[in-house]
Amino acid sequence: MSKVTIWHNPRCSKSREALKLLQESNAEIEVFKYLDEEITKEDIKNLLKMIGAKPRDIMRTKEALYKELGLKDVDDDEKLIEAMVQHHKLIERPIVIKDNKAVIGRPPVKVLELL
Repeated sequence: MSKVTIWHNPRCSKSREALKLLQESNAEIEVFKYLDEEITKEDIKNLLKMIGAKPRDIMRTKEALYKELGLKDVDDDEKLIEAMVQHHKLIERPIVIKDNKAVIGRPPVKVLELL
């Protein structure tokens, strides 16, 4: 079985639940604690391609920071990507990647689609 990478926030119950599901499936897991790591525009763009999504689709639009930054009114994808690069907290979680495909684990059982 090929490796599965989870963009994980240990403080998030949905992220912990998705990780547990992956562990129970005996997948080879790489945990990427995205809040603590450097993320580039290219990382976000690659993730968007793997998910088949637009930037806003992987953003936490109910996050207070999203509102504070006025991102609701931003129509420029590059600016939304830059906001996620600068503020990782805006990235939806968990995201699971396998074989150049990715899903947002909401609900957590969605991560099993990749296995």
